[in-house]
Amino acid sequence: MFDEMIMIHALLIKVFLAVLAAGIAVPYLFGKEGSAFKKAAFIYTLVFQAIATMVAFSGLVAMISVKIPMNIGIWIMTVSWVMLMFVEIKKYKLIKNADLSKEGHLKLVKSAFVKVSVVEIVLVALVVFLKVMEAKGAVSLS
Repeated sequence: MFDEMIMIHALLIKVFLAVLAAGIAVPYLFGKEGSAFKKAAFIYTLVFQAIATMVAFSGLVAMISVKIPMNIGIWIMTVSWVMLMFVEIKKYKLIKNADLSKEGHLKLVKSAFVKVSVVEIVLVALVVFLKVMEAKGAVSLS
């Protein structure tokens, strides 16, 4: 049963990485007009938060059902999840409150969107890499 839960958690992380990668295209596909970009960013943020919550919930269920103690690896995953949510909310608030009718503001916000998305991908990839190395025995996080 634990193996299935971890498999689902890993699958959700892969879906999450795919959504993050696809999110980089949002400013390029919908960035010509400020209002369309705001709507697309809102929808992207909703999808982001939904999948991030699914990842966290599946990990929590696996941890509780098998009674895994809180170790450094779990703390790293928890802190990275909180950081991802915080940064994503700040990114959306920036877009929501920006005056995108001005061309310079739109370019600046689109650039920030892409940069933050890349940072989010790197953060998730680093946590995945760390957990893979832990599973292979190369790193001890207990």
